[in-house]
Amino acid sequence: MQKKNIDKIMDILQKHYIDHPQPLVSRDKWEQIPKTPYTVLISCLLSLRTKDEITEESSIRLLEKYNTPQTMITLPKQTIQQLIYPVGFYKVKAKRIKDISKTIIETYNGKVPDSMQDLLSMKGIGRKTANIVMVYGHNNTNHLPIDTHCHRIPNRLGWISTKTPGETETELKKILPKKHWKVFNHLFVTFGQTICTPISPHCNTCPVKSYCKQKNVKKHR
Repeated sequence: MQKKNIDKIMDILQKHYIDHPQPLVSRDKWEQIPKTPYTVLISCLLSLRTKDEITEESSIRLLEKYNTPQTMITLPKQTIQQLIYPVGFYKVKAKRIKDISKTIIETYNGKVPDSMQDLLSMKGIGRKTANIVMVYGHNNTNHLPIDTHCHRIPNRLGWISTKTPGETETELKKILPKKHWKVFNHLFVTFGQTICTPISPHCNTCPVKSYCKQKNVKKHR
């Protein structure tokens, strides 16, 4: 029954958001900048604590010309700051982008590594970012990026009972059919931003309300 409900919920949400724009990193094709493991990594770093539309605009400004680690390290940190502003923590991110680009050149022969261990060894790359690079940069569908929405909502639905995003990743891999892994992150992020919000979710208009156990929901709209 659990697997059947998961399939049903995933199908309903994909139909519900079929016309909703995807975040840049999860699109199959990019129009204004080349899509490579490196540009996916940089765009993902810019997206942290930043709205999707600002992430996309900033990614395009930065990566139209400077889309390799070799070109990125030629830029002064202040120029990177100017190109990515107004993303959140733009000064910290500018330094991080330059440092990571340097590491990629010096340690990985100029190419973004295709292993979780190597990605996580670089300062400033967390598990969610590493998983996104593996899935959307290297097209490796054996990985499942988990952010706050992807952790909260499966617990709210009653699929799992976990305390951390790391636990959620492990448990979801056991029950979420593989065919849904690639779309899961961007679909649940969108769902979490628009309907299944952290506080006072919009349960009355939720397309999957009848399948939800509403765990830990104290107040809803």
